[in-house]
Amino acid sequence: MMQTFANIHGEGDEKRGREMMKKNLKKAVSLALASVMAFSLTACSGGSGSGTTTAAQAGGKEAGSSTGDVTIKFCWWGGDSRHEATEKAVDAFMAKYPDIKVECEYGAWTGWEEKQSLAIQGGNAADVMQINWNWITSYSGNGTNFANLEDYSDVLDLTQFSQDSLDQCKADGKLMAVPVALTGRLFYWNKTTFDEVGCEIPTDEASLLEAGAKFKAYNEDYYPLAMMEYDRAIFLVYYLESVYGKPWVENGELQYTAQEIQAGMDFMTKLEEAHVIPTIATLQGDMADSLDKNAKVIDGKYAGVFEWDSAVSKVQKAIAESTTKPGQELVIGDFLKFGDYDGGFTKISMALAVSANSAHPKEAAMLVNYLLNDDEAIEICGTERGIPCSAEGVKILEEKGIGDKLVMEANAKVLAYSKFPLDPMFEHNDLKANPDGVYYKVFGKLSAGDITSAEAAEDLMKVLTTAIISDFQMGFRTVISFRWQEIEWMLGKQ
Repeated sequence: MMQTFANIHGEGDEKRGREMMKKNLKKAVSLALASVMAFSLTACSGGSGSGTTTAAQAGGKEAGSSTGDVTIKFCWWGGDSRHEATEKAVDAFMAKYPDIKVECEYGAWTGWEEKQSLAIQGGNAADVMQINWNWITSYSGNGTNFANLEDYSDVLDLTQFSQDSLDQCKADGKLMAVPVALTGRLFYWNKTTFDEVGCEIPTDEASLLEAGAKFKAYNEDYYPLAMMEYDRAIFLVYYLESVYGKPWVENGELQYTAQEIQAGMDFMTKLEEAHVIPTIATLQGDMADSLDKNAKVIDGKYAGVFEWDSAVSKVQKAIAESTTKPGQELVIGDFLKFGDYDGGFTKISMALAVSANSAHPKEAAMLVNYLLNDDEAIEICGTERGIPCSAEGVKILEEKGIGDKLVMEANAKVLAYSKFPLDPMFEHNDLKANPDGVYYKVFGKLSAGDITSAEAAEDLMKVLTTAIISDFQMGFRTVISFRWQEIEWMLGKQ
């Protein structure tokens, strides 16, 4: 490869050739790091273990740093209710371990992955990170960017998690993170608005289209369902799996033809035309970066969302606090039937990881253990991150009857219904990044009428098959084993 770069730039300009080679090799490795995906998903369940936790047994300075007071940073994304609960749990952790100070950084999901991926790859990540499960394959550097948490099992009780769920969080045989919860998407409806409109909550395609007509007749600003670009990508897969009974991607191969995906795109356009969902332009005009922040959701004008069971509490809290329309009721709906199959997938919703560059990895692991396994933190956080994978977490929730009942009901419902696996490629940042990911571009252009459904299908398939799947099949996984200092050394020798 190096010889090829040199030939391109000519013998008379070796210096510029080396610089261009350096840039191109860095770009190639960056793309490989972002493209390589592995680890097929299986169900997550609680493991064996006692009710007490390792870090809880090691109190105060005995479990803390041997060098005195330390400061660690913890970052996460979520809605307001998650932020409030997590900050309260962090305060309790610092009271329990007064030699450890925790600085918190949090925000909404929009733009979060882009910011954190730069921090991870730049070596400036927070000590403790809430991560999406696919970050393990996207950003772990094949086991070099996150600490191996098995090295801290003296303060992090890993026996609380099933081996299967832990195995899904490994890279190069190292435990890169601890799973928090298993999740899937469901339909949630504002029953108050549906009653106001005089419409039954949808259960299938016919009743969904009927709801669109009734909402339009009631008030053209009202819609039975609202979905942003990434929501539409997940809904598209749900629809196609319901109709055709095939997983989206299997063994690195897209399972759908261009005609089948076009049919899904046509259905998305049909929902807009039937006044079931607002256009992307309408949603952008609402000036909200997420639906739980959208005033039309909060005040019941958008009466349905397609949301993760682990994240719905933010929507529930938002409509409950509406001053314009107090006392609204959010309910879980049936899975909409679009065909003969049960569409939808489940996945590890998120995990907690420790940066490999942390100056205090033991204290960071203690915070992970506290948040997931300590009775006090479990009570404080409840189901803000979903139903726990931790056996101790499940035990405390059940024994004390705490946690969001809507989340608990939703989790049980989605795990019983959705059986398709989710390939890690689906959540690749090149696909779902806002606003540059292909999901945002394709569904935005389709909604605006800038491209046809056939073109939308073609554009989506092009990225899936060339930018992601082809890289995986061509063996780019081997590139990620290189370390940056090794690459710099090789370039310096040219």
